[in-house]
Amino acid sequence: MAEENRRSQIFTGARVLGYVSTHVPFVSRFIKRRGETLLCTSVGKWFHTYGCDKFRLLSVSGEHPGPITCMSGDSFHVYTASDNDIYAWRRGCELKHVYKGHQAPVHKILPFGIHIISIDEDNVLKIFDIKDESEFLDLRFDLKHFQITTMCHPPTYLNKILLGSKQGQLQLWNIRTSKLVFTFDGWKSRVNVTEPAPAVDVVAIALANGKIILHNIRYNQVVMEFIHDWGMVTSLTFRMDGVPIMITGSAKGNLVMWDLEEKKVKSQIQSAHFSSIAGLQCLMSEPLMVTNSQDNSLKMWIFDMPDGGARLLKKREGHALPPNLVRYCEPTGENILAAGRDSSLHIMNTVTETFNKSMGRASKNRKASKKKKRNQVDSLILPSITKLSSCMQRDKQWDSIASLHENKYLTSTWSYNKICMGKHILKPPEMEKGVLATCLTVTHCGNFVVIGYSNGQVHKFNMQSGIYRGHYGKENRKAHKGALRGVETDLCNQRVITVGADDKLKFWHFKDATSPYHVLRLDESVNMTKCHRDSGLLALANEDFSITLVDIDTMNVVRKFEGHIGKINDIDFDCQSRWLVTSSMDCTICTWDIPSGQLVDIFSVEQPCTSLSMSPTGDFLASTHVGELGVFLWANKLLYDKVFLRPIDRKSIDIPRLNLPTTAAEKPDIEDIGVLELYEEPEYKSPEQISEELLTLSGQSTSRWLNLLNLDIVKKRNKPKTSLTVPKSAPFFLPTIPSLELEFDLEKDKLSSDKKLLIPESLSTLTPFAKKLNGCEKSADYKECLEKLKTLSPSSIEAEVTSMAPDVGGSIDVMKHYLRMIDVLLKSNKDFELAQSYLSLYLKVHTKTISENEDLRKTLESVEESASQAWSKLQSHLLYNICVVKALKDM
Repeated sequence: MAEENRRSQIFTGARVLGYVSTHVPFVSRFIKRRGETLLCTSVGKWFHTYGCDKFRLLSVSGEHPGPITCMSGDSFHVYTASDNDIYAWRRGCELKHVYKGHQAPVHKILPFGIHIISIDEDNVLKIFDIKDESEFLDLRFDLKHFQITTMCHPPTYLNKILLGSKQGQLQLWNIRTSKLVFTFDGWKSRVNVTEPAPAVDVVAIALANGKIILHNIRYNQVVMEFIHDWGMVTSLTFRMDGVPIMITGSAKGNLVMWDLEEKKVKSQIQSAHFSSIAGLQCLMSEPLMVTNSQDNSLKMWIFDMPDGGARLLKKREGHALPPNLVRYCEPTGENILAAGRDSSLHIMNTVTETFNKSMGRASKNRKASKKKKRNQVDSLILPSITKLSSCMQRDKQWDSIASLHENKYLTSTWSYNKICMGKHILKPPEMEKGVLATCLTVTHCGNFVVIGYSNGQVHKFNMQSGIYRGHYGKENRKAHKGALRGVETDLCNQRVITVGADDKLKFWHFKDATSPYHVLRLDESVNMTKCHRDSGLLALANEDFSITLVDIDTMNVVRKFEGHIGKINDIDFDCQSRWLVTSSMDCTICTWDIPSGQLVDIFSVEQPCTSLSMSPTGDFLASTHVGELGVFLWANKLLYDKVFLRPIDRKSIDIPRLNLPTTAAEKPDIEDIGVLELYEEPEYKSPEQISEELLTLSGQSTSRWLNLLNLDIVKKRNKPKTSLTVPKSAPFFLPTIPSLELEFDLEKDKLSSDKKLLIPESLSTLTPFAKKLNGCEKSADYKECLEKLKTLSPSSIEAEVTSMAPDVGGSIDVMKHYLRMIDVLLKSNKDFELAQSYLSLYLKVHTKTISENEDLRKTLESVEESASQAWSKLQSHLLYNICVVKALKDM
């Protein structure tokens, strides 16, 4: 039970979608065998490897003990640092080496031939041998005088590295001799970036005060100097295709191209990223540039603009801020709509990340946003999306998605087919100030969107044209006295259901919007709603943390679920409307069984789930969590495993705590595997008898007992046309059993040799079954005989019963024991049909013998009494059921 408490009965972590990059600069590696440049980006405890040709995800590394702090690479390995250790990876996923020795987290790594140089936060520089994993050099620097911030290797400088410091000085070290070669006084400003230029002896140095200096370290002379006015420089590179251009990235996300011949700005890209540019590098011998940023994006740019600038060629991006809304949008269950705090809407594919797309950021005026420059669009960007509704029925013709925004009364539309924001901004006429849109739903046909507002009004718009189509309610156009908490429509667009802060649930005709045709008074205030149109069930999340289920056809409350101890964030039905999945601020995700009205699964997570959505095919549950940039998928174990769900009492169990799904499948540690124990749900086995008062059947096929009374007809029908061949006689020393089939008597030698018999065993004509039956003294002894009868065929049973008569080698005692066996079977209420069949065959064969023997008649009277009691019991149950069925039919 301890292991079962650590896992969910229904869901298990599958993977996470939407992670692309963090603040760690990416690593570029050209693989000669592939003829392709690979890009490695950090995504927390893992790193992804992308190919530049198609910009698709190739592999995911293993899990690190903590977040990756820095990365680097050469032609053989990718080097990552996590906590105090450094890891070397081959092929992006095979761990080859681990380098230990640092006493503080590592923040800089530089491969250097057969060695790797690393610097930790304690200002300690260490050099490791790549193959032996041994420590080659240990240098300690004083934090007050020289705190290392950058590190690079100038080309053609053998065994030398250039270190930049927070104090502004630079030092050139010979790592082979462990000696300081030269100290550069610097410019009294923190050194942020040092990058070797294509020209020999020249290094580009970016300072915290905005200056960029190209310095000749051989002669200690400044070659040229620039001033960067677009934020602090965080990354720097040079074009490697023969064009004298230097590119710098800033903390504000801007890219600036500098002409080194004319010593001026060539062009710039403002707001290339929404956050600070972490990595920037030009590809060798190609007019291409790759950038990554903390805004969770990786972009490739090409230099083909007339002014020498670059344009965006390819990109892979996720949400820059944590998503707060997730919805499945297609019947196939392959694509998910995810809305984030960055006002963007993304399409995420559950099969491959290649099909992930960004629909852009919501804007008040989409056309004006396109015309304006990047740095001027911020004033038009709408706040984050709070509600989302979609219908793909008419997606090819017009917009299919509608969304609400935080603290706004307008509604934006989106085109799933065109993968962009739609044409319309829906605004109701004569709306007073301070009113906000609180809920919405797109009808099942995709033609209309119904929107509820904080002043109690409900308005209807056309999705194709964006034209206003009326409102619901009479007085002041208000449908409710308070703010709308939910609005839903049915499958056939005949009804509109609204819930307000006035604790009323109103049913409206879709076309007749003057007054509701039914009003249901609710006991609790509603926070949000979710309708499953196929089943006609409406779920209401109440403010007292309970869930109410309403049948919109009968307009009655049918279920109520209680168990959450925090605000309910989201609710959703499964594809068959059998489960209701809910998430709450108490960090739990609960699954409720609707037919039984019971909680059948619960588990908790580290961060509260803000939104969830169940796949239309029932294979995955998608969720978003506080502070997490990804969309997490939980697999439904019922699709591939035997799971037996039982009601759960939340107060009496320890709620299992699950880790959020990762980017790769979890693999057990080889050292800690030991003996693999499988904790599977035990298979349910039906008891032999549910109740002693009920009659139990044997469960055997009807041919085993139904043909006993008609064996003459069966044998005549199955009589072979040709005569049977007589089997060869058995050897004289092997005794045989008198039966229809040739069987050897193997029980002859089981009797003890010291037991003296008056009649030799060889002269006995009883069968082994008759001998076993004759030796029974107690009621429990007959059980073995009954089990033996169940294994025999109908012909064998008839032969055994026939051979019990005294005139064919049997005895009266054997016949009496057979009747007692039937009596015991009838009194046990087990194998009812077998007892009746065995008794019928016995009476049919031995009628004359029973009538002539008084002892057999007395024994038969006891059997008759047991049989009559069993039949009367069965008859009373049958008649009761027949009466109930007749009464139900007459209603």
